[in-house]
Amino acid sequence: MEYRLGIDVGGTNTDAVLVDENLEVIESVKVPTTKDVSSGIYEAMNKVLEKSKIDRKRVKYAMLGTTHATNAIVERKRLCKTAIIRIGYPATSAILPLVGWPKDLIDAVGNYHYLISGGHEFDGREISPFEEEALFKIAEDIKANKIESIAIISVFSPVNNAHELRAKDILQRIVGDIPISMSHEISSLGLLERENATVLNAMLVEVARTTANGFKEALKREGLTEARVYLCQNDGTLMSIEYAMRYPILTIACGPTNSIRGAAFLSKLDDALVLDVGGTTSDIGVISQGFPRESSIAVEIGGVRTNFRMPDLISIALGGSTIVREENGEIKIGPESVGYRITEEALVFGGNTITATDIVVRLGLADIGSKDKAKDIPLEFALRAYEKMQEMINESVDKMKTSKNPQPLVLVGGGSIIVGNEITGVSEIIRPNNYGVANALGAAIAQVSGEIDSIFSLSEMSRDEALNKAKQRAKDEAIKAGANPETVKIVQVEDIPLAYLPGNAIRIRVKAAGNLGS
Repeated sequence: MEYRLGIDVGGTNTDAVLVDENLEVIESVKVPTTKDVSSGIYEAMNKVLEKSKIDRKRVKYAMLGTTHATNAIVERKRLCKTAIIRIGYPATSAILPLVGWPKDLIDAVGNYHYLISGGHEFDGREISPFEEEALFKIAEDIKANKIESIAIISVFSPVNNAHELRAKDILQRIVGDIPISMSHEISSLGLLERENATVLNAMLVEVARTTANGFKEALKREGLTEARVYLCQNDGTLMSIEYAMRYPILTIACGPTNSIRGAAFLSKLDDALVLDVGGTTSDIGVISQGFPRESSIAVEIGGVRTNFRMPDLISIALGGSTIVREENGEIKIGPESVGYRITEEALVFGGNTITATDIVVRLGLADIGSKDKAKDIPLEFALRAYEKMQEMINESVDKMKTSKNPQPLVLVGGGSIIVGNEITGVSEIIRPNNYGVANALGAAIAQVSGEIDSIFSLSEMSRDEALNKAKQRAKDEAIKAGANPETVKIVQVEDIPLAYLPGNAIRIRVKAAGNLGS
């Protein structure tokens, strides 16, 4: 019997599960998330292995969904000093790189940006010849300033990536093995948003490297010497360690998508709403064809506007650890939370702070901790607080719906005890077994994926030829990310005619996914 280990880091708890080769849950644990994140990961791993008592050499796969990248951006710590090379002078000189970025984040990345001639028009023609000579001077500057990472952005590189590839080739020959991020591999149309996403990716490569190496070292320390290691992506799939170190930005917001994938697996539904209630927040998402629905709008990360792939979510400041209080006769729910300190600060655990968990225990809707310690909460206060909590959930679920027809909702997460039995616009509420560790389970059972988002000219090829080319590229990306080539299949195809462009242009997005490589 072979096993998989799945670990997911949340704001309040870090969860771990062990599943067998039939994807049955063997053991699961939940431990408080630690300030440094890593300690909580190691504790969860150790506890689930100790409880299961399995032969550790039979753990063949280990998956990690972590908040390391998100935390690094939010805290402005452990970020690489990054050189930003925009290929598009003089056409793009009116707005310089890092416009609109928070000052403290600019200070963290270092203000090293360069504009050189080159780039392409929307139909793939050169705007101006590529300025190779300038790169040699930039390379010397990069070495002199001890730059740790490089971001290359060329105008319309999703249409024609030749200048980005040429720039990377030249820089690698001069500066050596400094990590280089290219924008056509990170995002799609929209120069400034694509540039922002690429710079963030470049800033995170050292965080990804230390996270990956730390996880591998912890596995080795626990005797999991046979396990292949994967990190979770924010589309509900996995990628190899090597792939994650090239594209660390893809790990941002992987926690909610792990929960959505776990909810889909536990409920056996391919299309449904998902409500994941943690300790600090509740995330409402959608399962569409078995995968998390993606956002179609620009997303801000750490105060920076980007357009790379992100899940379509609504997050509200309501979870099991959310603080409940009364101010001027009005009930206030959050946004403050006691977080992982709930076992010390909530009333039912002997603390002095009223939380959402205390409210449902007081009303007899949950049995956790000491009921007697919640009896001091006035009944009228508890009823008003509970009503407001349900209003927040109803409003958020309604915003995520795209149809007036009632839809099933899968309820998961350790904090889901605070949710009532009725939600407006929902046909049924499904509370599956192992709901509390759906996030870690989503990591453990996920497939490996690859995705492309490019523009093709139908004046040069037929639509079928363009689709086949895009599908093959997506399959190649899935294999690069660690999928078994024999199992890779196309799971999503989207083609959008771009009527305002000449040459009968079409934008094609394709996702391919396959089972874990052997």
